[in-house]
Amino acid sequence: MASEPLGVGLIGAGYFARFHADAWSRIEGVRFAAVAAHEGAAALASEYGSAAYEDARRLLDAERIDLLDIATPPDTHLDMVRLAAERGVDAICQKPLALTADEARAIVELAEAAGILLVVHENFRFQPWYREARRLIDRGVFGRLHAVTFRLRPGDGRGPDAYMARQPYFQRMERFLVHETAVHQIDTFRYLMGEVTAVQARLRRLNPAIAGEDAGIVTFDFESGAAGLFDGNRLVGFPATNPRLTMGEMWLEGEEARLRLDGEGGLHLARAGEAERPHAYEWRDRGFGGDCVFALQRHVVDHLRTGGPVENTGRAYLRDVEIVEAIYRSDREGRRILLD
Repeated sequence: MASEPLGVGLIGAGYFARFHADAWSRIEGVRFAAVAAHEGAAALASEYGSAAYEDARRLLDAERIDLLDIATPPDTHLDMVRLAAERGVDAICQKPLALTADEARAIVELAEAAGILLVVHENFRFQPWYREARRLIDRGVFGRLHAVTFRLRPGDGRGPDAYMARQPYFQRMERFLVHETAVHQIDTFRYLMGEVTAVQARLRRLNPAIAGEDAGIVTFDFESGAAGLFDGNRLVGFPATNPRLTMGEMWLEGEEARLRLDGEGGLHLARAGEAERPHAYEWRDRGFGGDCVFALQRHVVDHLRTGGPVENTGRAYLRDVEIVEAIYRSDREGRRILLD
């Protein structure tokens, strides 16, 4: 007899929560049971035939939930994970995991003490171009990896109304470019290149309408001896039909080959001594970022169903948090910071 569908409750009904809801509605073996939010829950729930509640506690009291999906701002995450932990419900939590490193550790320890699964919704590593790059690495196409570079250029940070249409709380974040955005590239760098051993950063605020930094350059040392460069500027655009598809361009370089990611999700491979050529691979332009939200959430469902490996558990994700803290420290102190 088939197992019961996995009951999922979504907390949040904002811009990005809609991508979560769409993905849950398409994952086999999932019952998208309910949405809870102070505003917008009823409208979002009605699209998917789910129940709507004003807050997470009421949702958990009323519904049979196996997995709580937390898609709310970071200052709410500790309370939301506590609610899940009190009921023994597994949880996925959006990034940034918390406002501070200490609070992030407290969230992870709370989940571990309760014996629940906590996965951070760090979905960029599930974007199909990065999964394909990882597949090429595993095949040995690059030989020894030398470097990775990412230029972030979404072009959405200009003027007094920057970010207001989608995520207005961005304007109030005192730590923005790295804490909220570049953490995606930190995580994908680790996914592709291995562990980070040192960072050096120079961060800037270009738009006076926001509280935090919106541009910066960060260099990375990897345990393998390879190097990394993140060059981010949220005010400037780049060649792309939809700048939010890839958010920028990547170069992955090794002794035997170079791979380039463009703004259309295209990959271009140049083997040593040969001209660059388009590299064909399969992906679908649906949802957000090549359907990476769907891919991450299905990955978690597969883990809960089969007991297979799972990426970005809360404990594993604390390394990303440590790297973020080291980058801010490097900028404050004007020096290279070594990580333990």
